[in-house]
Formats: sequence, C-alpha cells, structure tokens
Amino acid sequence: MKIGIVCPYSFDAPGGVQVHILDLAQELRRRGHEVSVLAPGESANYRGVTLTGSGYKIRYNGSVAPLSLTRKSWQITQEWLNNGKFEVVHVHEPLAPSISLFTLLKASVPIVATHHTATVRSLAMQTVSPLVRRWIRACKGRIAVSNEARRTLIEHLGEDAVIIPNGVFTSSYREAQAKVEWEQTPQRPVFSFLGRLDEARKGLPVLLKAIPLVLARYPQARFLIAGRGEAPEAKELQIRYPENIELLGGVSDEEKAALFAGSTAYIAPQTGGESFGIVLVEAMAAGTLVVASDIEAFRLVLDDGKYGKLFHTGNPQDLADTLCAALENKKERDELAKAGQLGSQKFDWATVTNQIEEIYKLAALQSQIPAENYETRAKLLRSLHENAAPGFKKHALRKHYNQLVRYLQAGKTKNTWETSDYAEEHRQ
Repeated sequence: MKIGIVCPYSFDAPGGVQVHILDLAQELRRRGHEVSVLAPGESANYRGVTLTGSGYKIRYNGSVAPLSLTRKSWQITQEWLNNGKFEVVHVHEPLAPSISLFTLLKASVPIVATHHTATVRSLAMQTVSPLVRRWIRACKGRIAVSNEARRTLIEHLGEDAVIIPNGVFTSSYREAQAKVEWEQTPQRPVFSFLGRLDEARKGLPVLLKAIPLVLARYPQARFLIAGRGEAPEAKELQIRYPENIELLGGVSDEEKAALFAGSTAYIAPQTGGESFGIVLVEAMAAGTLVVASDIEAFRLVLDDGKYGKLFHTGNPQDLADTLCAALENKKERDELAKAGQLGSQKFDWATVTNQIEEIYKLAALQSQIPAENYETRAKLLRSLHENAAPGFKKHALRKHYNQLVRYLQAGKTKNTWETSDYAEEHRQ
C-alpha cells in the first residue's frame, strides 16, 4: 500500500508526535508498505521524509509547538500530494495550524486523521472548529490516541473516533542496560524524571516540592532530572542537595532507556494537558516502577493502578508518601514493575500497527464499496474490534464498534465514522 503520513510539527525539534510518526513509518515499511512522510523542518535527515522548510513556534495545547504556515510549505505539500500517488494519507493533528490542515484541504485520496491533543477548553479550537468541521467529517477514518483526545474531538467538533494508543518498540527498553553512574543500589534508590523543565504542566514544580520530604525520610535517595529547558528552582534545590539531585539536561533515546533501566521508579508528575503518556509505557517496558499523577490519561495507561502507583495530581505530600511507600515495600514494587512490563506489550508497535492497518484498509475501501454493501464494511469493523488492544476496548472501542455496525446495517450513514450516539449528544 502507498501511504502518505503528515506531521504538523517540525522534525528539527524532538517531540512525541514526531517520534510516533517515525516509528509508525518504520513498522509499516517493515511490513512491506511504501511510506512517505511530510513534515516541517530544514536540517533533519530521516529516511523517506520530505521537509517543508522552517516553521514558526506557536503556542498550542499548553506548549510551544514548531509549526509550518509558509507559502513555501504549502507549495511543497501540494507537490508531495501530486507526486505521491497515495492510496491513503494519514494526517496527524489535523486541526493544528500547519501543513496538516492544508493537507485536509487539498488531498483527493482517502484521509485518516489521528488526534493526539487533549484540551479541556480551547478558545482557538472553539473558533476554528466551525470552519474545519466539514473537512474533519470528510476523513474516512478517525483515530484518537486516548480517551482524553477522543473527548476533545467530540466536545469541540461533535465527531467521534476509534481509540488506538501510541506505540512503543518495547524490546529496545526491555533489553536496555543501565549506566553505572545512574544505576540504583540497595543503599541508594534512584528516582528519575523526564520532561520539559520549563513547562509547568510537566509537573517539575510538584516534584521539587516533594524531594525534601522524601530526603527527610530517605537521605540517601537520588533524583535524576532529565529534560531540556531552564528551571532555576531545580538548580537552587540542587545546590541545597548536591549529593542527591543531578540535572542531566536533554538525553538521547539510548540514554533515556538506560535511565529507566537503572531507576528504582520513574516519576510522572504531570498536572494536565496529556492525552496519553508514552514515556510511562517506555518506563514500564524497561521493567521500572512508574509513579504517576492520577490524571485520566495516566490512569488509563496504568489501568487504574494495576501497572504502577498513582498519587493525587499536584500534591507534593502525596507524591512523597507514595515514593516512600514504594521504598518500604520491595515486594509490591517488584510486582508492579513486572506487571507493568507485561502490560506494556499491548502498546507494542506490532499490536498498534495491526489496528492502524485496519483503519487504512477501511478508509481505502470506503470510497469503492457501494453504500448498500454494509456487510463488507461491518466485516472490516469487526476485524478492527477483534484486534484492538484489550486495555482500550472497555473505554470506547467496543461500544463505538457496535454502534457503527448498527448504523451500517440500518443504512443510516454513508460515512462509517460520521455518527455515534456519544457524538450526537455533543452536537445538540
């Protein structure tokens, strides 16, 4: 299958959506598909990626995102679409003011859209949604990476999506070796953090307040803080506890895996704005206990505490108590880490790509199958449902699948993804 994938964010800057797209493209090529990626950027050098030039940094979804809005980027996008001869185009973050939105306007082949953003209230999305609703409805398949992302789509656009989680090549984390200087010991437990240091929603301020509370009970504990950006408060605390806190700065993928492998626990103190939690899955795959805030996206990944420990969001005292409890009970810590490693397999790219391929097939066939041939479409949907990640079926996919089959069999809609009871409630 000839597949085009569009990323709205610059490949010159690292980010979760960019990594998601590169990994998906890699797995699709491994399965024999011909894949071309379109993204903003100038200096990045990746296989099968067409760059549209430098972009602008725009505040989007609680952070500053490098997007592309230039005339040059639009021209390159049009040429890419014309020359690609794609059977399906997969657009990520179709509402982002970038080449994703332009692709929705210009593509003449079936489009699959993946929504990553989780925004409770957004003036920008409320403003733009009436303008783009028609183009979003025209997509032949809609994916949300989490229930939070799905809810954002429904609340702002009145449209629904199938939940397919982000993917991870779990073997690269499962087989990672710890760096000696970062590795925990029985005497010196290691807690790790990874995230933008200058984005408050990543939760570093919460962690910094919890650290002295933990050190008061476990003075030998170490905290390894990784991530780009400036954090004066972290530097001040490091001066107070030079033997306990280390600021690592940005880390490579290999260093990230080594960091998780050597940690007693990985801390995810985010306060909101997260639609999934890919780093949690990576830490789980490494066999490391995850201690995370109880935002909905993280509860979903950790299956409400089955695969890790949760603490009250934004509460430093509860975070400190949770970390200390983990140190006090090695048996529970090891059991949760083992369960998390097993649970991470449902997010492996082998599983996730199976589901995405089904969406591609459905999107490509929708334009070819006569509207009255509901049995064929229902069969494709049944296959999608049967291959869905078990942890996500109960949240949205089973109900959504059954609704879609009923609509198809009743002949109520030509667009497979256009109607669901949940979406109808939010359209009114």
